[in-house]
Amino acid sequence: MKKNTAVLIIDNEKDVCDTLAAVFEDEGMAVFSAGDAATGIKLIEEKPIAVVFLEVTLPVMGGIEVLEKIKKTFSGVEVIMMSERANINIAVRTIKAGAFDFLEKPLSIEKALVALRNAQNMSRLREENIMLKKQRKREERIIGDSPAIQKVKDVIDHAAGTDARILITGENGTGKELVARAIHRASKRKDGPFIAVNCAAIPDTLIESELFGHEKGAFTDASSLRKGRFEMANGGTLFLDEIADMSLSAQAKMLRVIQEQKIERLGGERTITVDVRIVSATNKDLVRECKAQRFREDLFFRLNVIPVHVPALCERREDIIPILKYFLSEAVPSGVVLSREAEQMLVEREWSGNVRELKNIAERIALFLPDHGDTALIDINVLRSVSEMAGKNEENTRQKTADYDILDKSYGEAKAAFERQYLEYHLAKNGGALTKTAEEIGVFPSNLHIKLRKTGLL
Repeated sequence: MKKNTAVLIIDNEKDVCDTLAAVFEDEGMAVFSAGDAATGIKLIEEKPIAVVFLEVTLPVMGGIEVLEKIKKTFSGVEVIMMSERANINIAVRTIKAGAFDFLEKPLSIEKALVALRNAQNMSRLREENIMLKKQRKREERIIGDSPAIQKVKDVIDHAAGTDARILITGENGTGKELVARAIHRASKRKDGPFIAVNCAAIPDTLIESELFGHEKGAFTDASSLRKGRFEMANGGTLFLDEIADMSLSAQAKMLRVIQEQKIERLGGERTITVDVRIVSATNKDLVRECKAQRFREDLFFRLNVIPVHVPALCERREDIIPILKYFLSEAVPSGVVLSREAEQMLVEREWSGNVRELKNIAERIALFLPDHGDTALIDINVLRSVSEMAGKNEENTRQKTADYDILDKSYGEAKAAFERQYLEYHLAKNGGALTKTAEEIGVFPSNLHIKLRKTGLL
């Protein structure tokens, strides 16, 4: 699929096309021009057009008609309307028809550039959102046919037709949320929301507000009403990850909600009925936590109606190679071949980080594979390079800021040194996981690859 990056100007005034084209080209953009609707639509079909500047009063086919056709056929293209006969009615009509913006002629170059950049940002965000959804859809598959993982799949199938509460246990990185999402998709609630809450990541003072919501003025920072996760999950599934880290006071309220299917927002007096299926997860031994009086025994029995244990990767070694190939399938569509030594090394590895660690390894391997379309060979040398890369990241994270002494460098040198240090820190922090690092620092994985190569980290 082509990536939309270019700009198209559709206007029967050649001077307008030439002026805008010159300005946009000076900004480093690819620009195409058309004097009529038919030519413009043909260019959209053939070229990677992201943004269209469209005159309202075109001959033969009017601009609004063209706009409607573009939005119907090329929904990913943003359209900025232009007219020297501007009035509020035309502007409102074009916006309702799907225009991103409306500019009055004679055009202000500054406003045209601002409108273009805003439209490009919107187009890029849309593409990123589509990509992330595809990535999430891919990652939600449970890969493997080992007896250990087949037991998990069987429980998911059996639990699909019920609303019974489920408790998922397993080590960190085994894919407990993946299992929770699979349970939701297989259930009759699949069209409802799936709301995930990491109980360990929310301070004790905020967990009740997060789960049950609050009324305006309920506490110092409660400047407005806020719905809690239970209300947000109404009609769907609420996934409570790291349930063992929930405070005892919140556990008591949870027990009441489970029994009555009713909640009250903090600071509120109204009782709200909710219809929520609860799926919980933990990497701790809840029986032991109950004996230590850190977890309510009555809540444990309420949550543990259907237990699901997700096996560690070392308990399903026959799944390691299929999972690795699955993670690599997007980077290497033509497939990969592993040497016997490489396969043995991967299967015998400890995998203390489980599937999450295997995914990190797959991302690193992808960096060492050729970019051409041939089937890629993963041998022992590739795995050694990956291990060296991981070791390098661990060593880099131990370096101190003072080692760079950036204040004595030129601006360009200081900027480059800081960027390298910044990337080293976050890459090491995430165990070399490129996708997670890119998400954390707010860049696309492909852009992160470029930055890592530019700074000499790859």
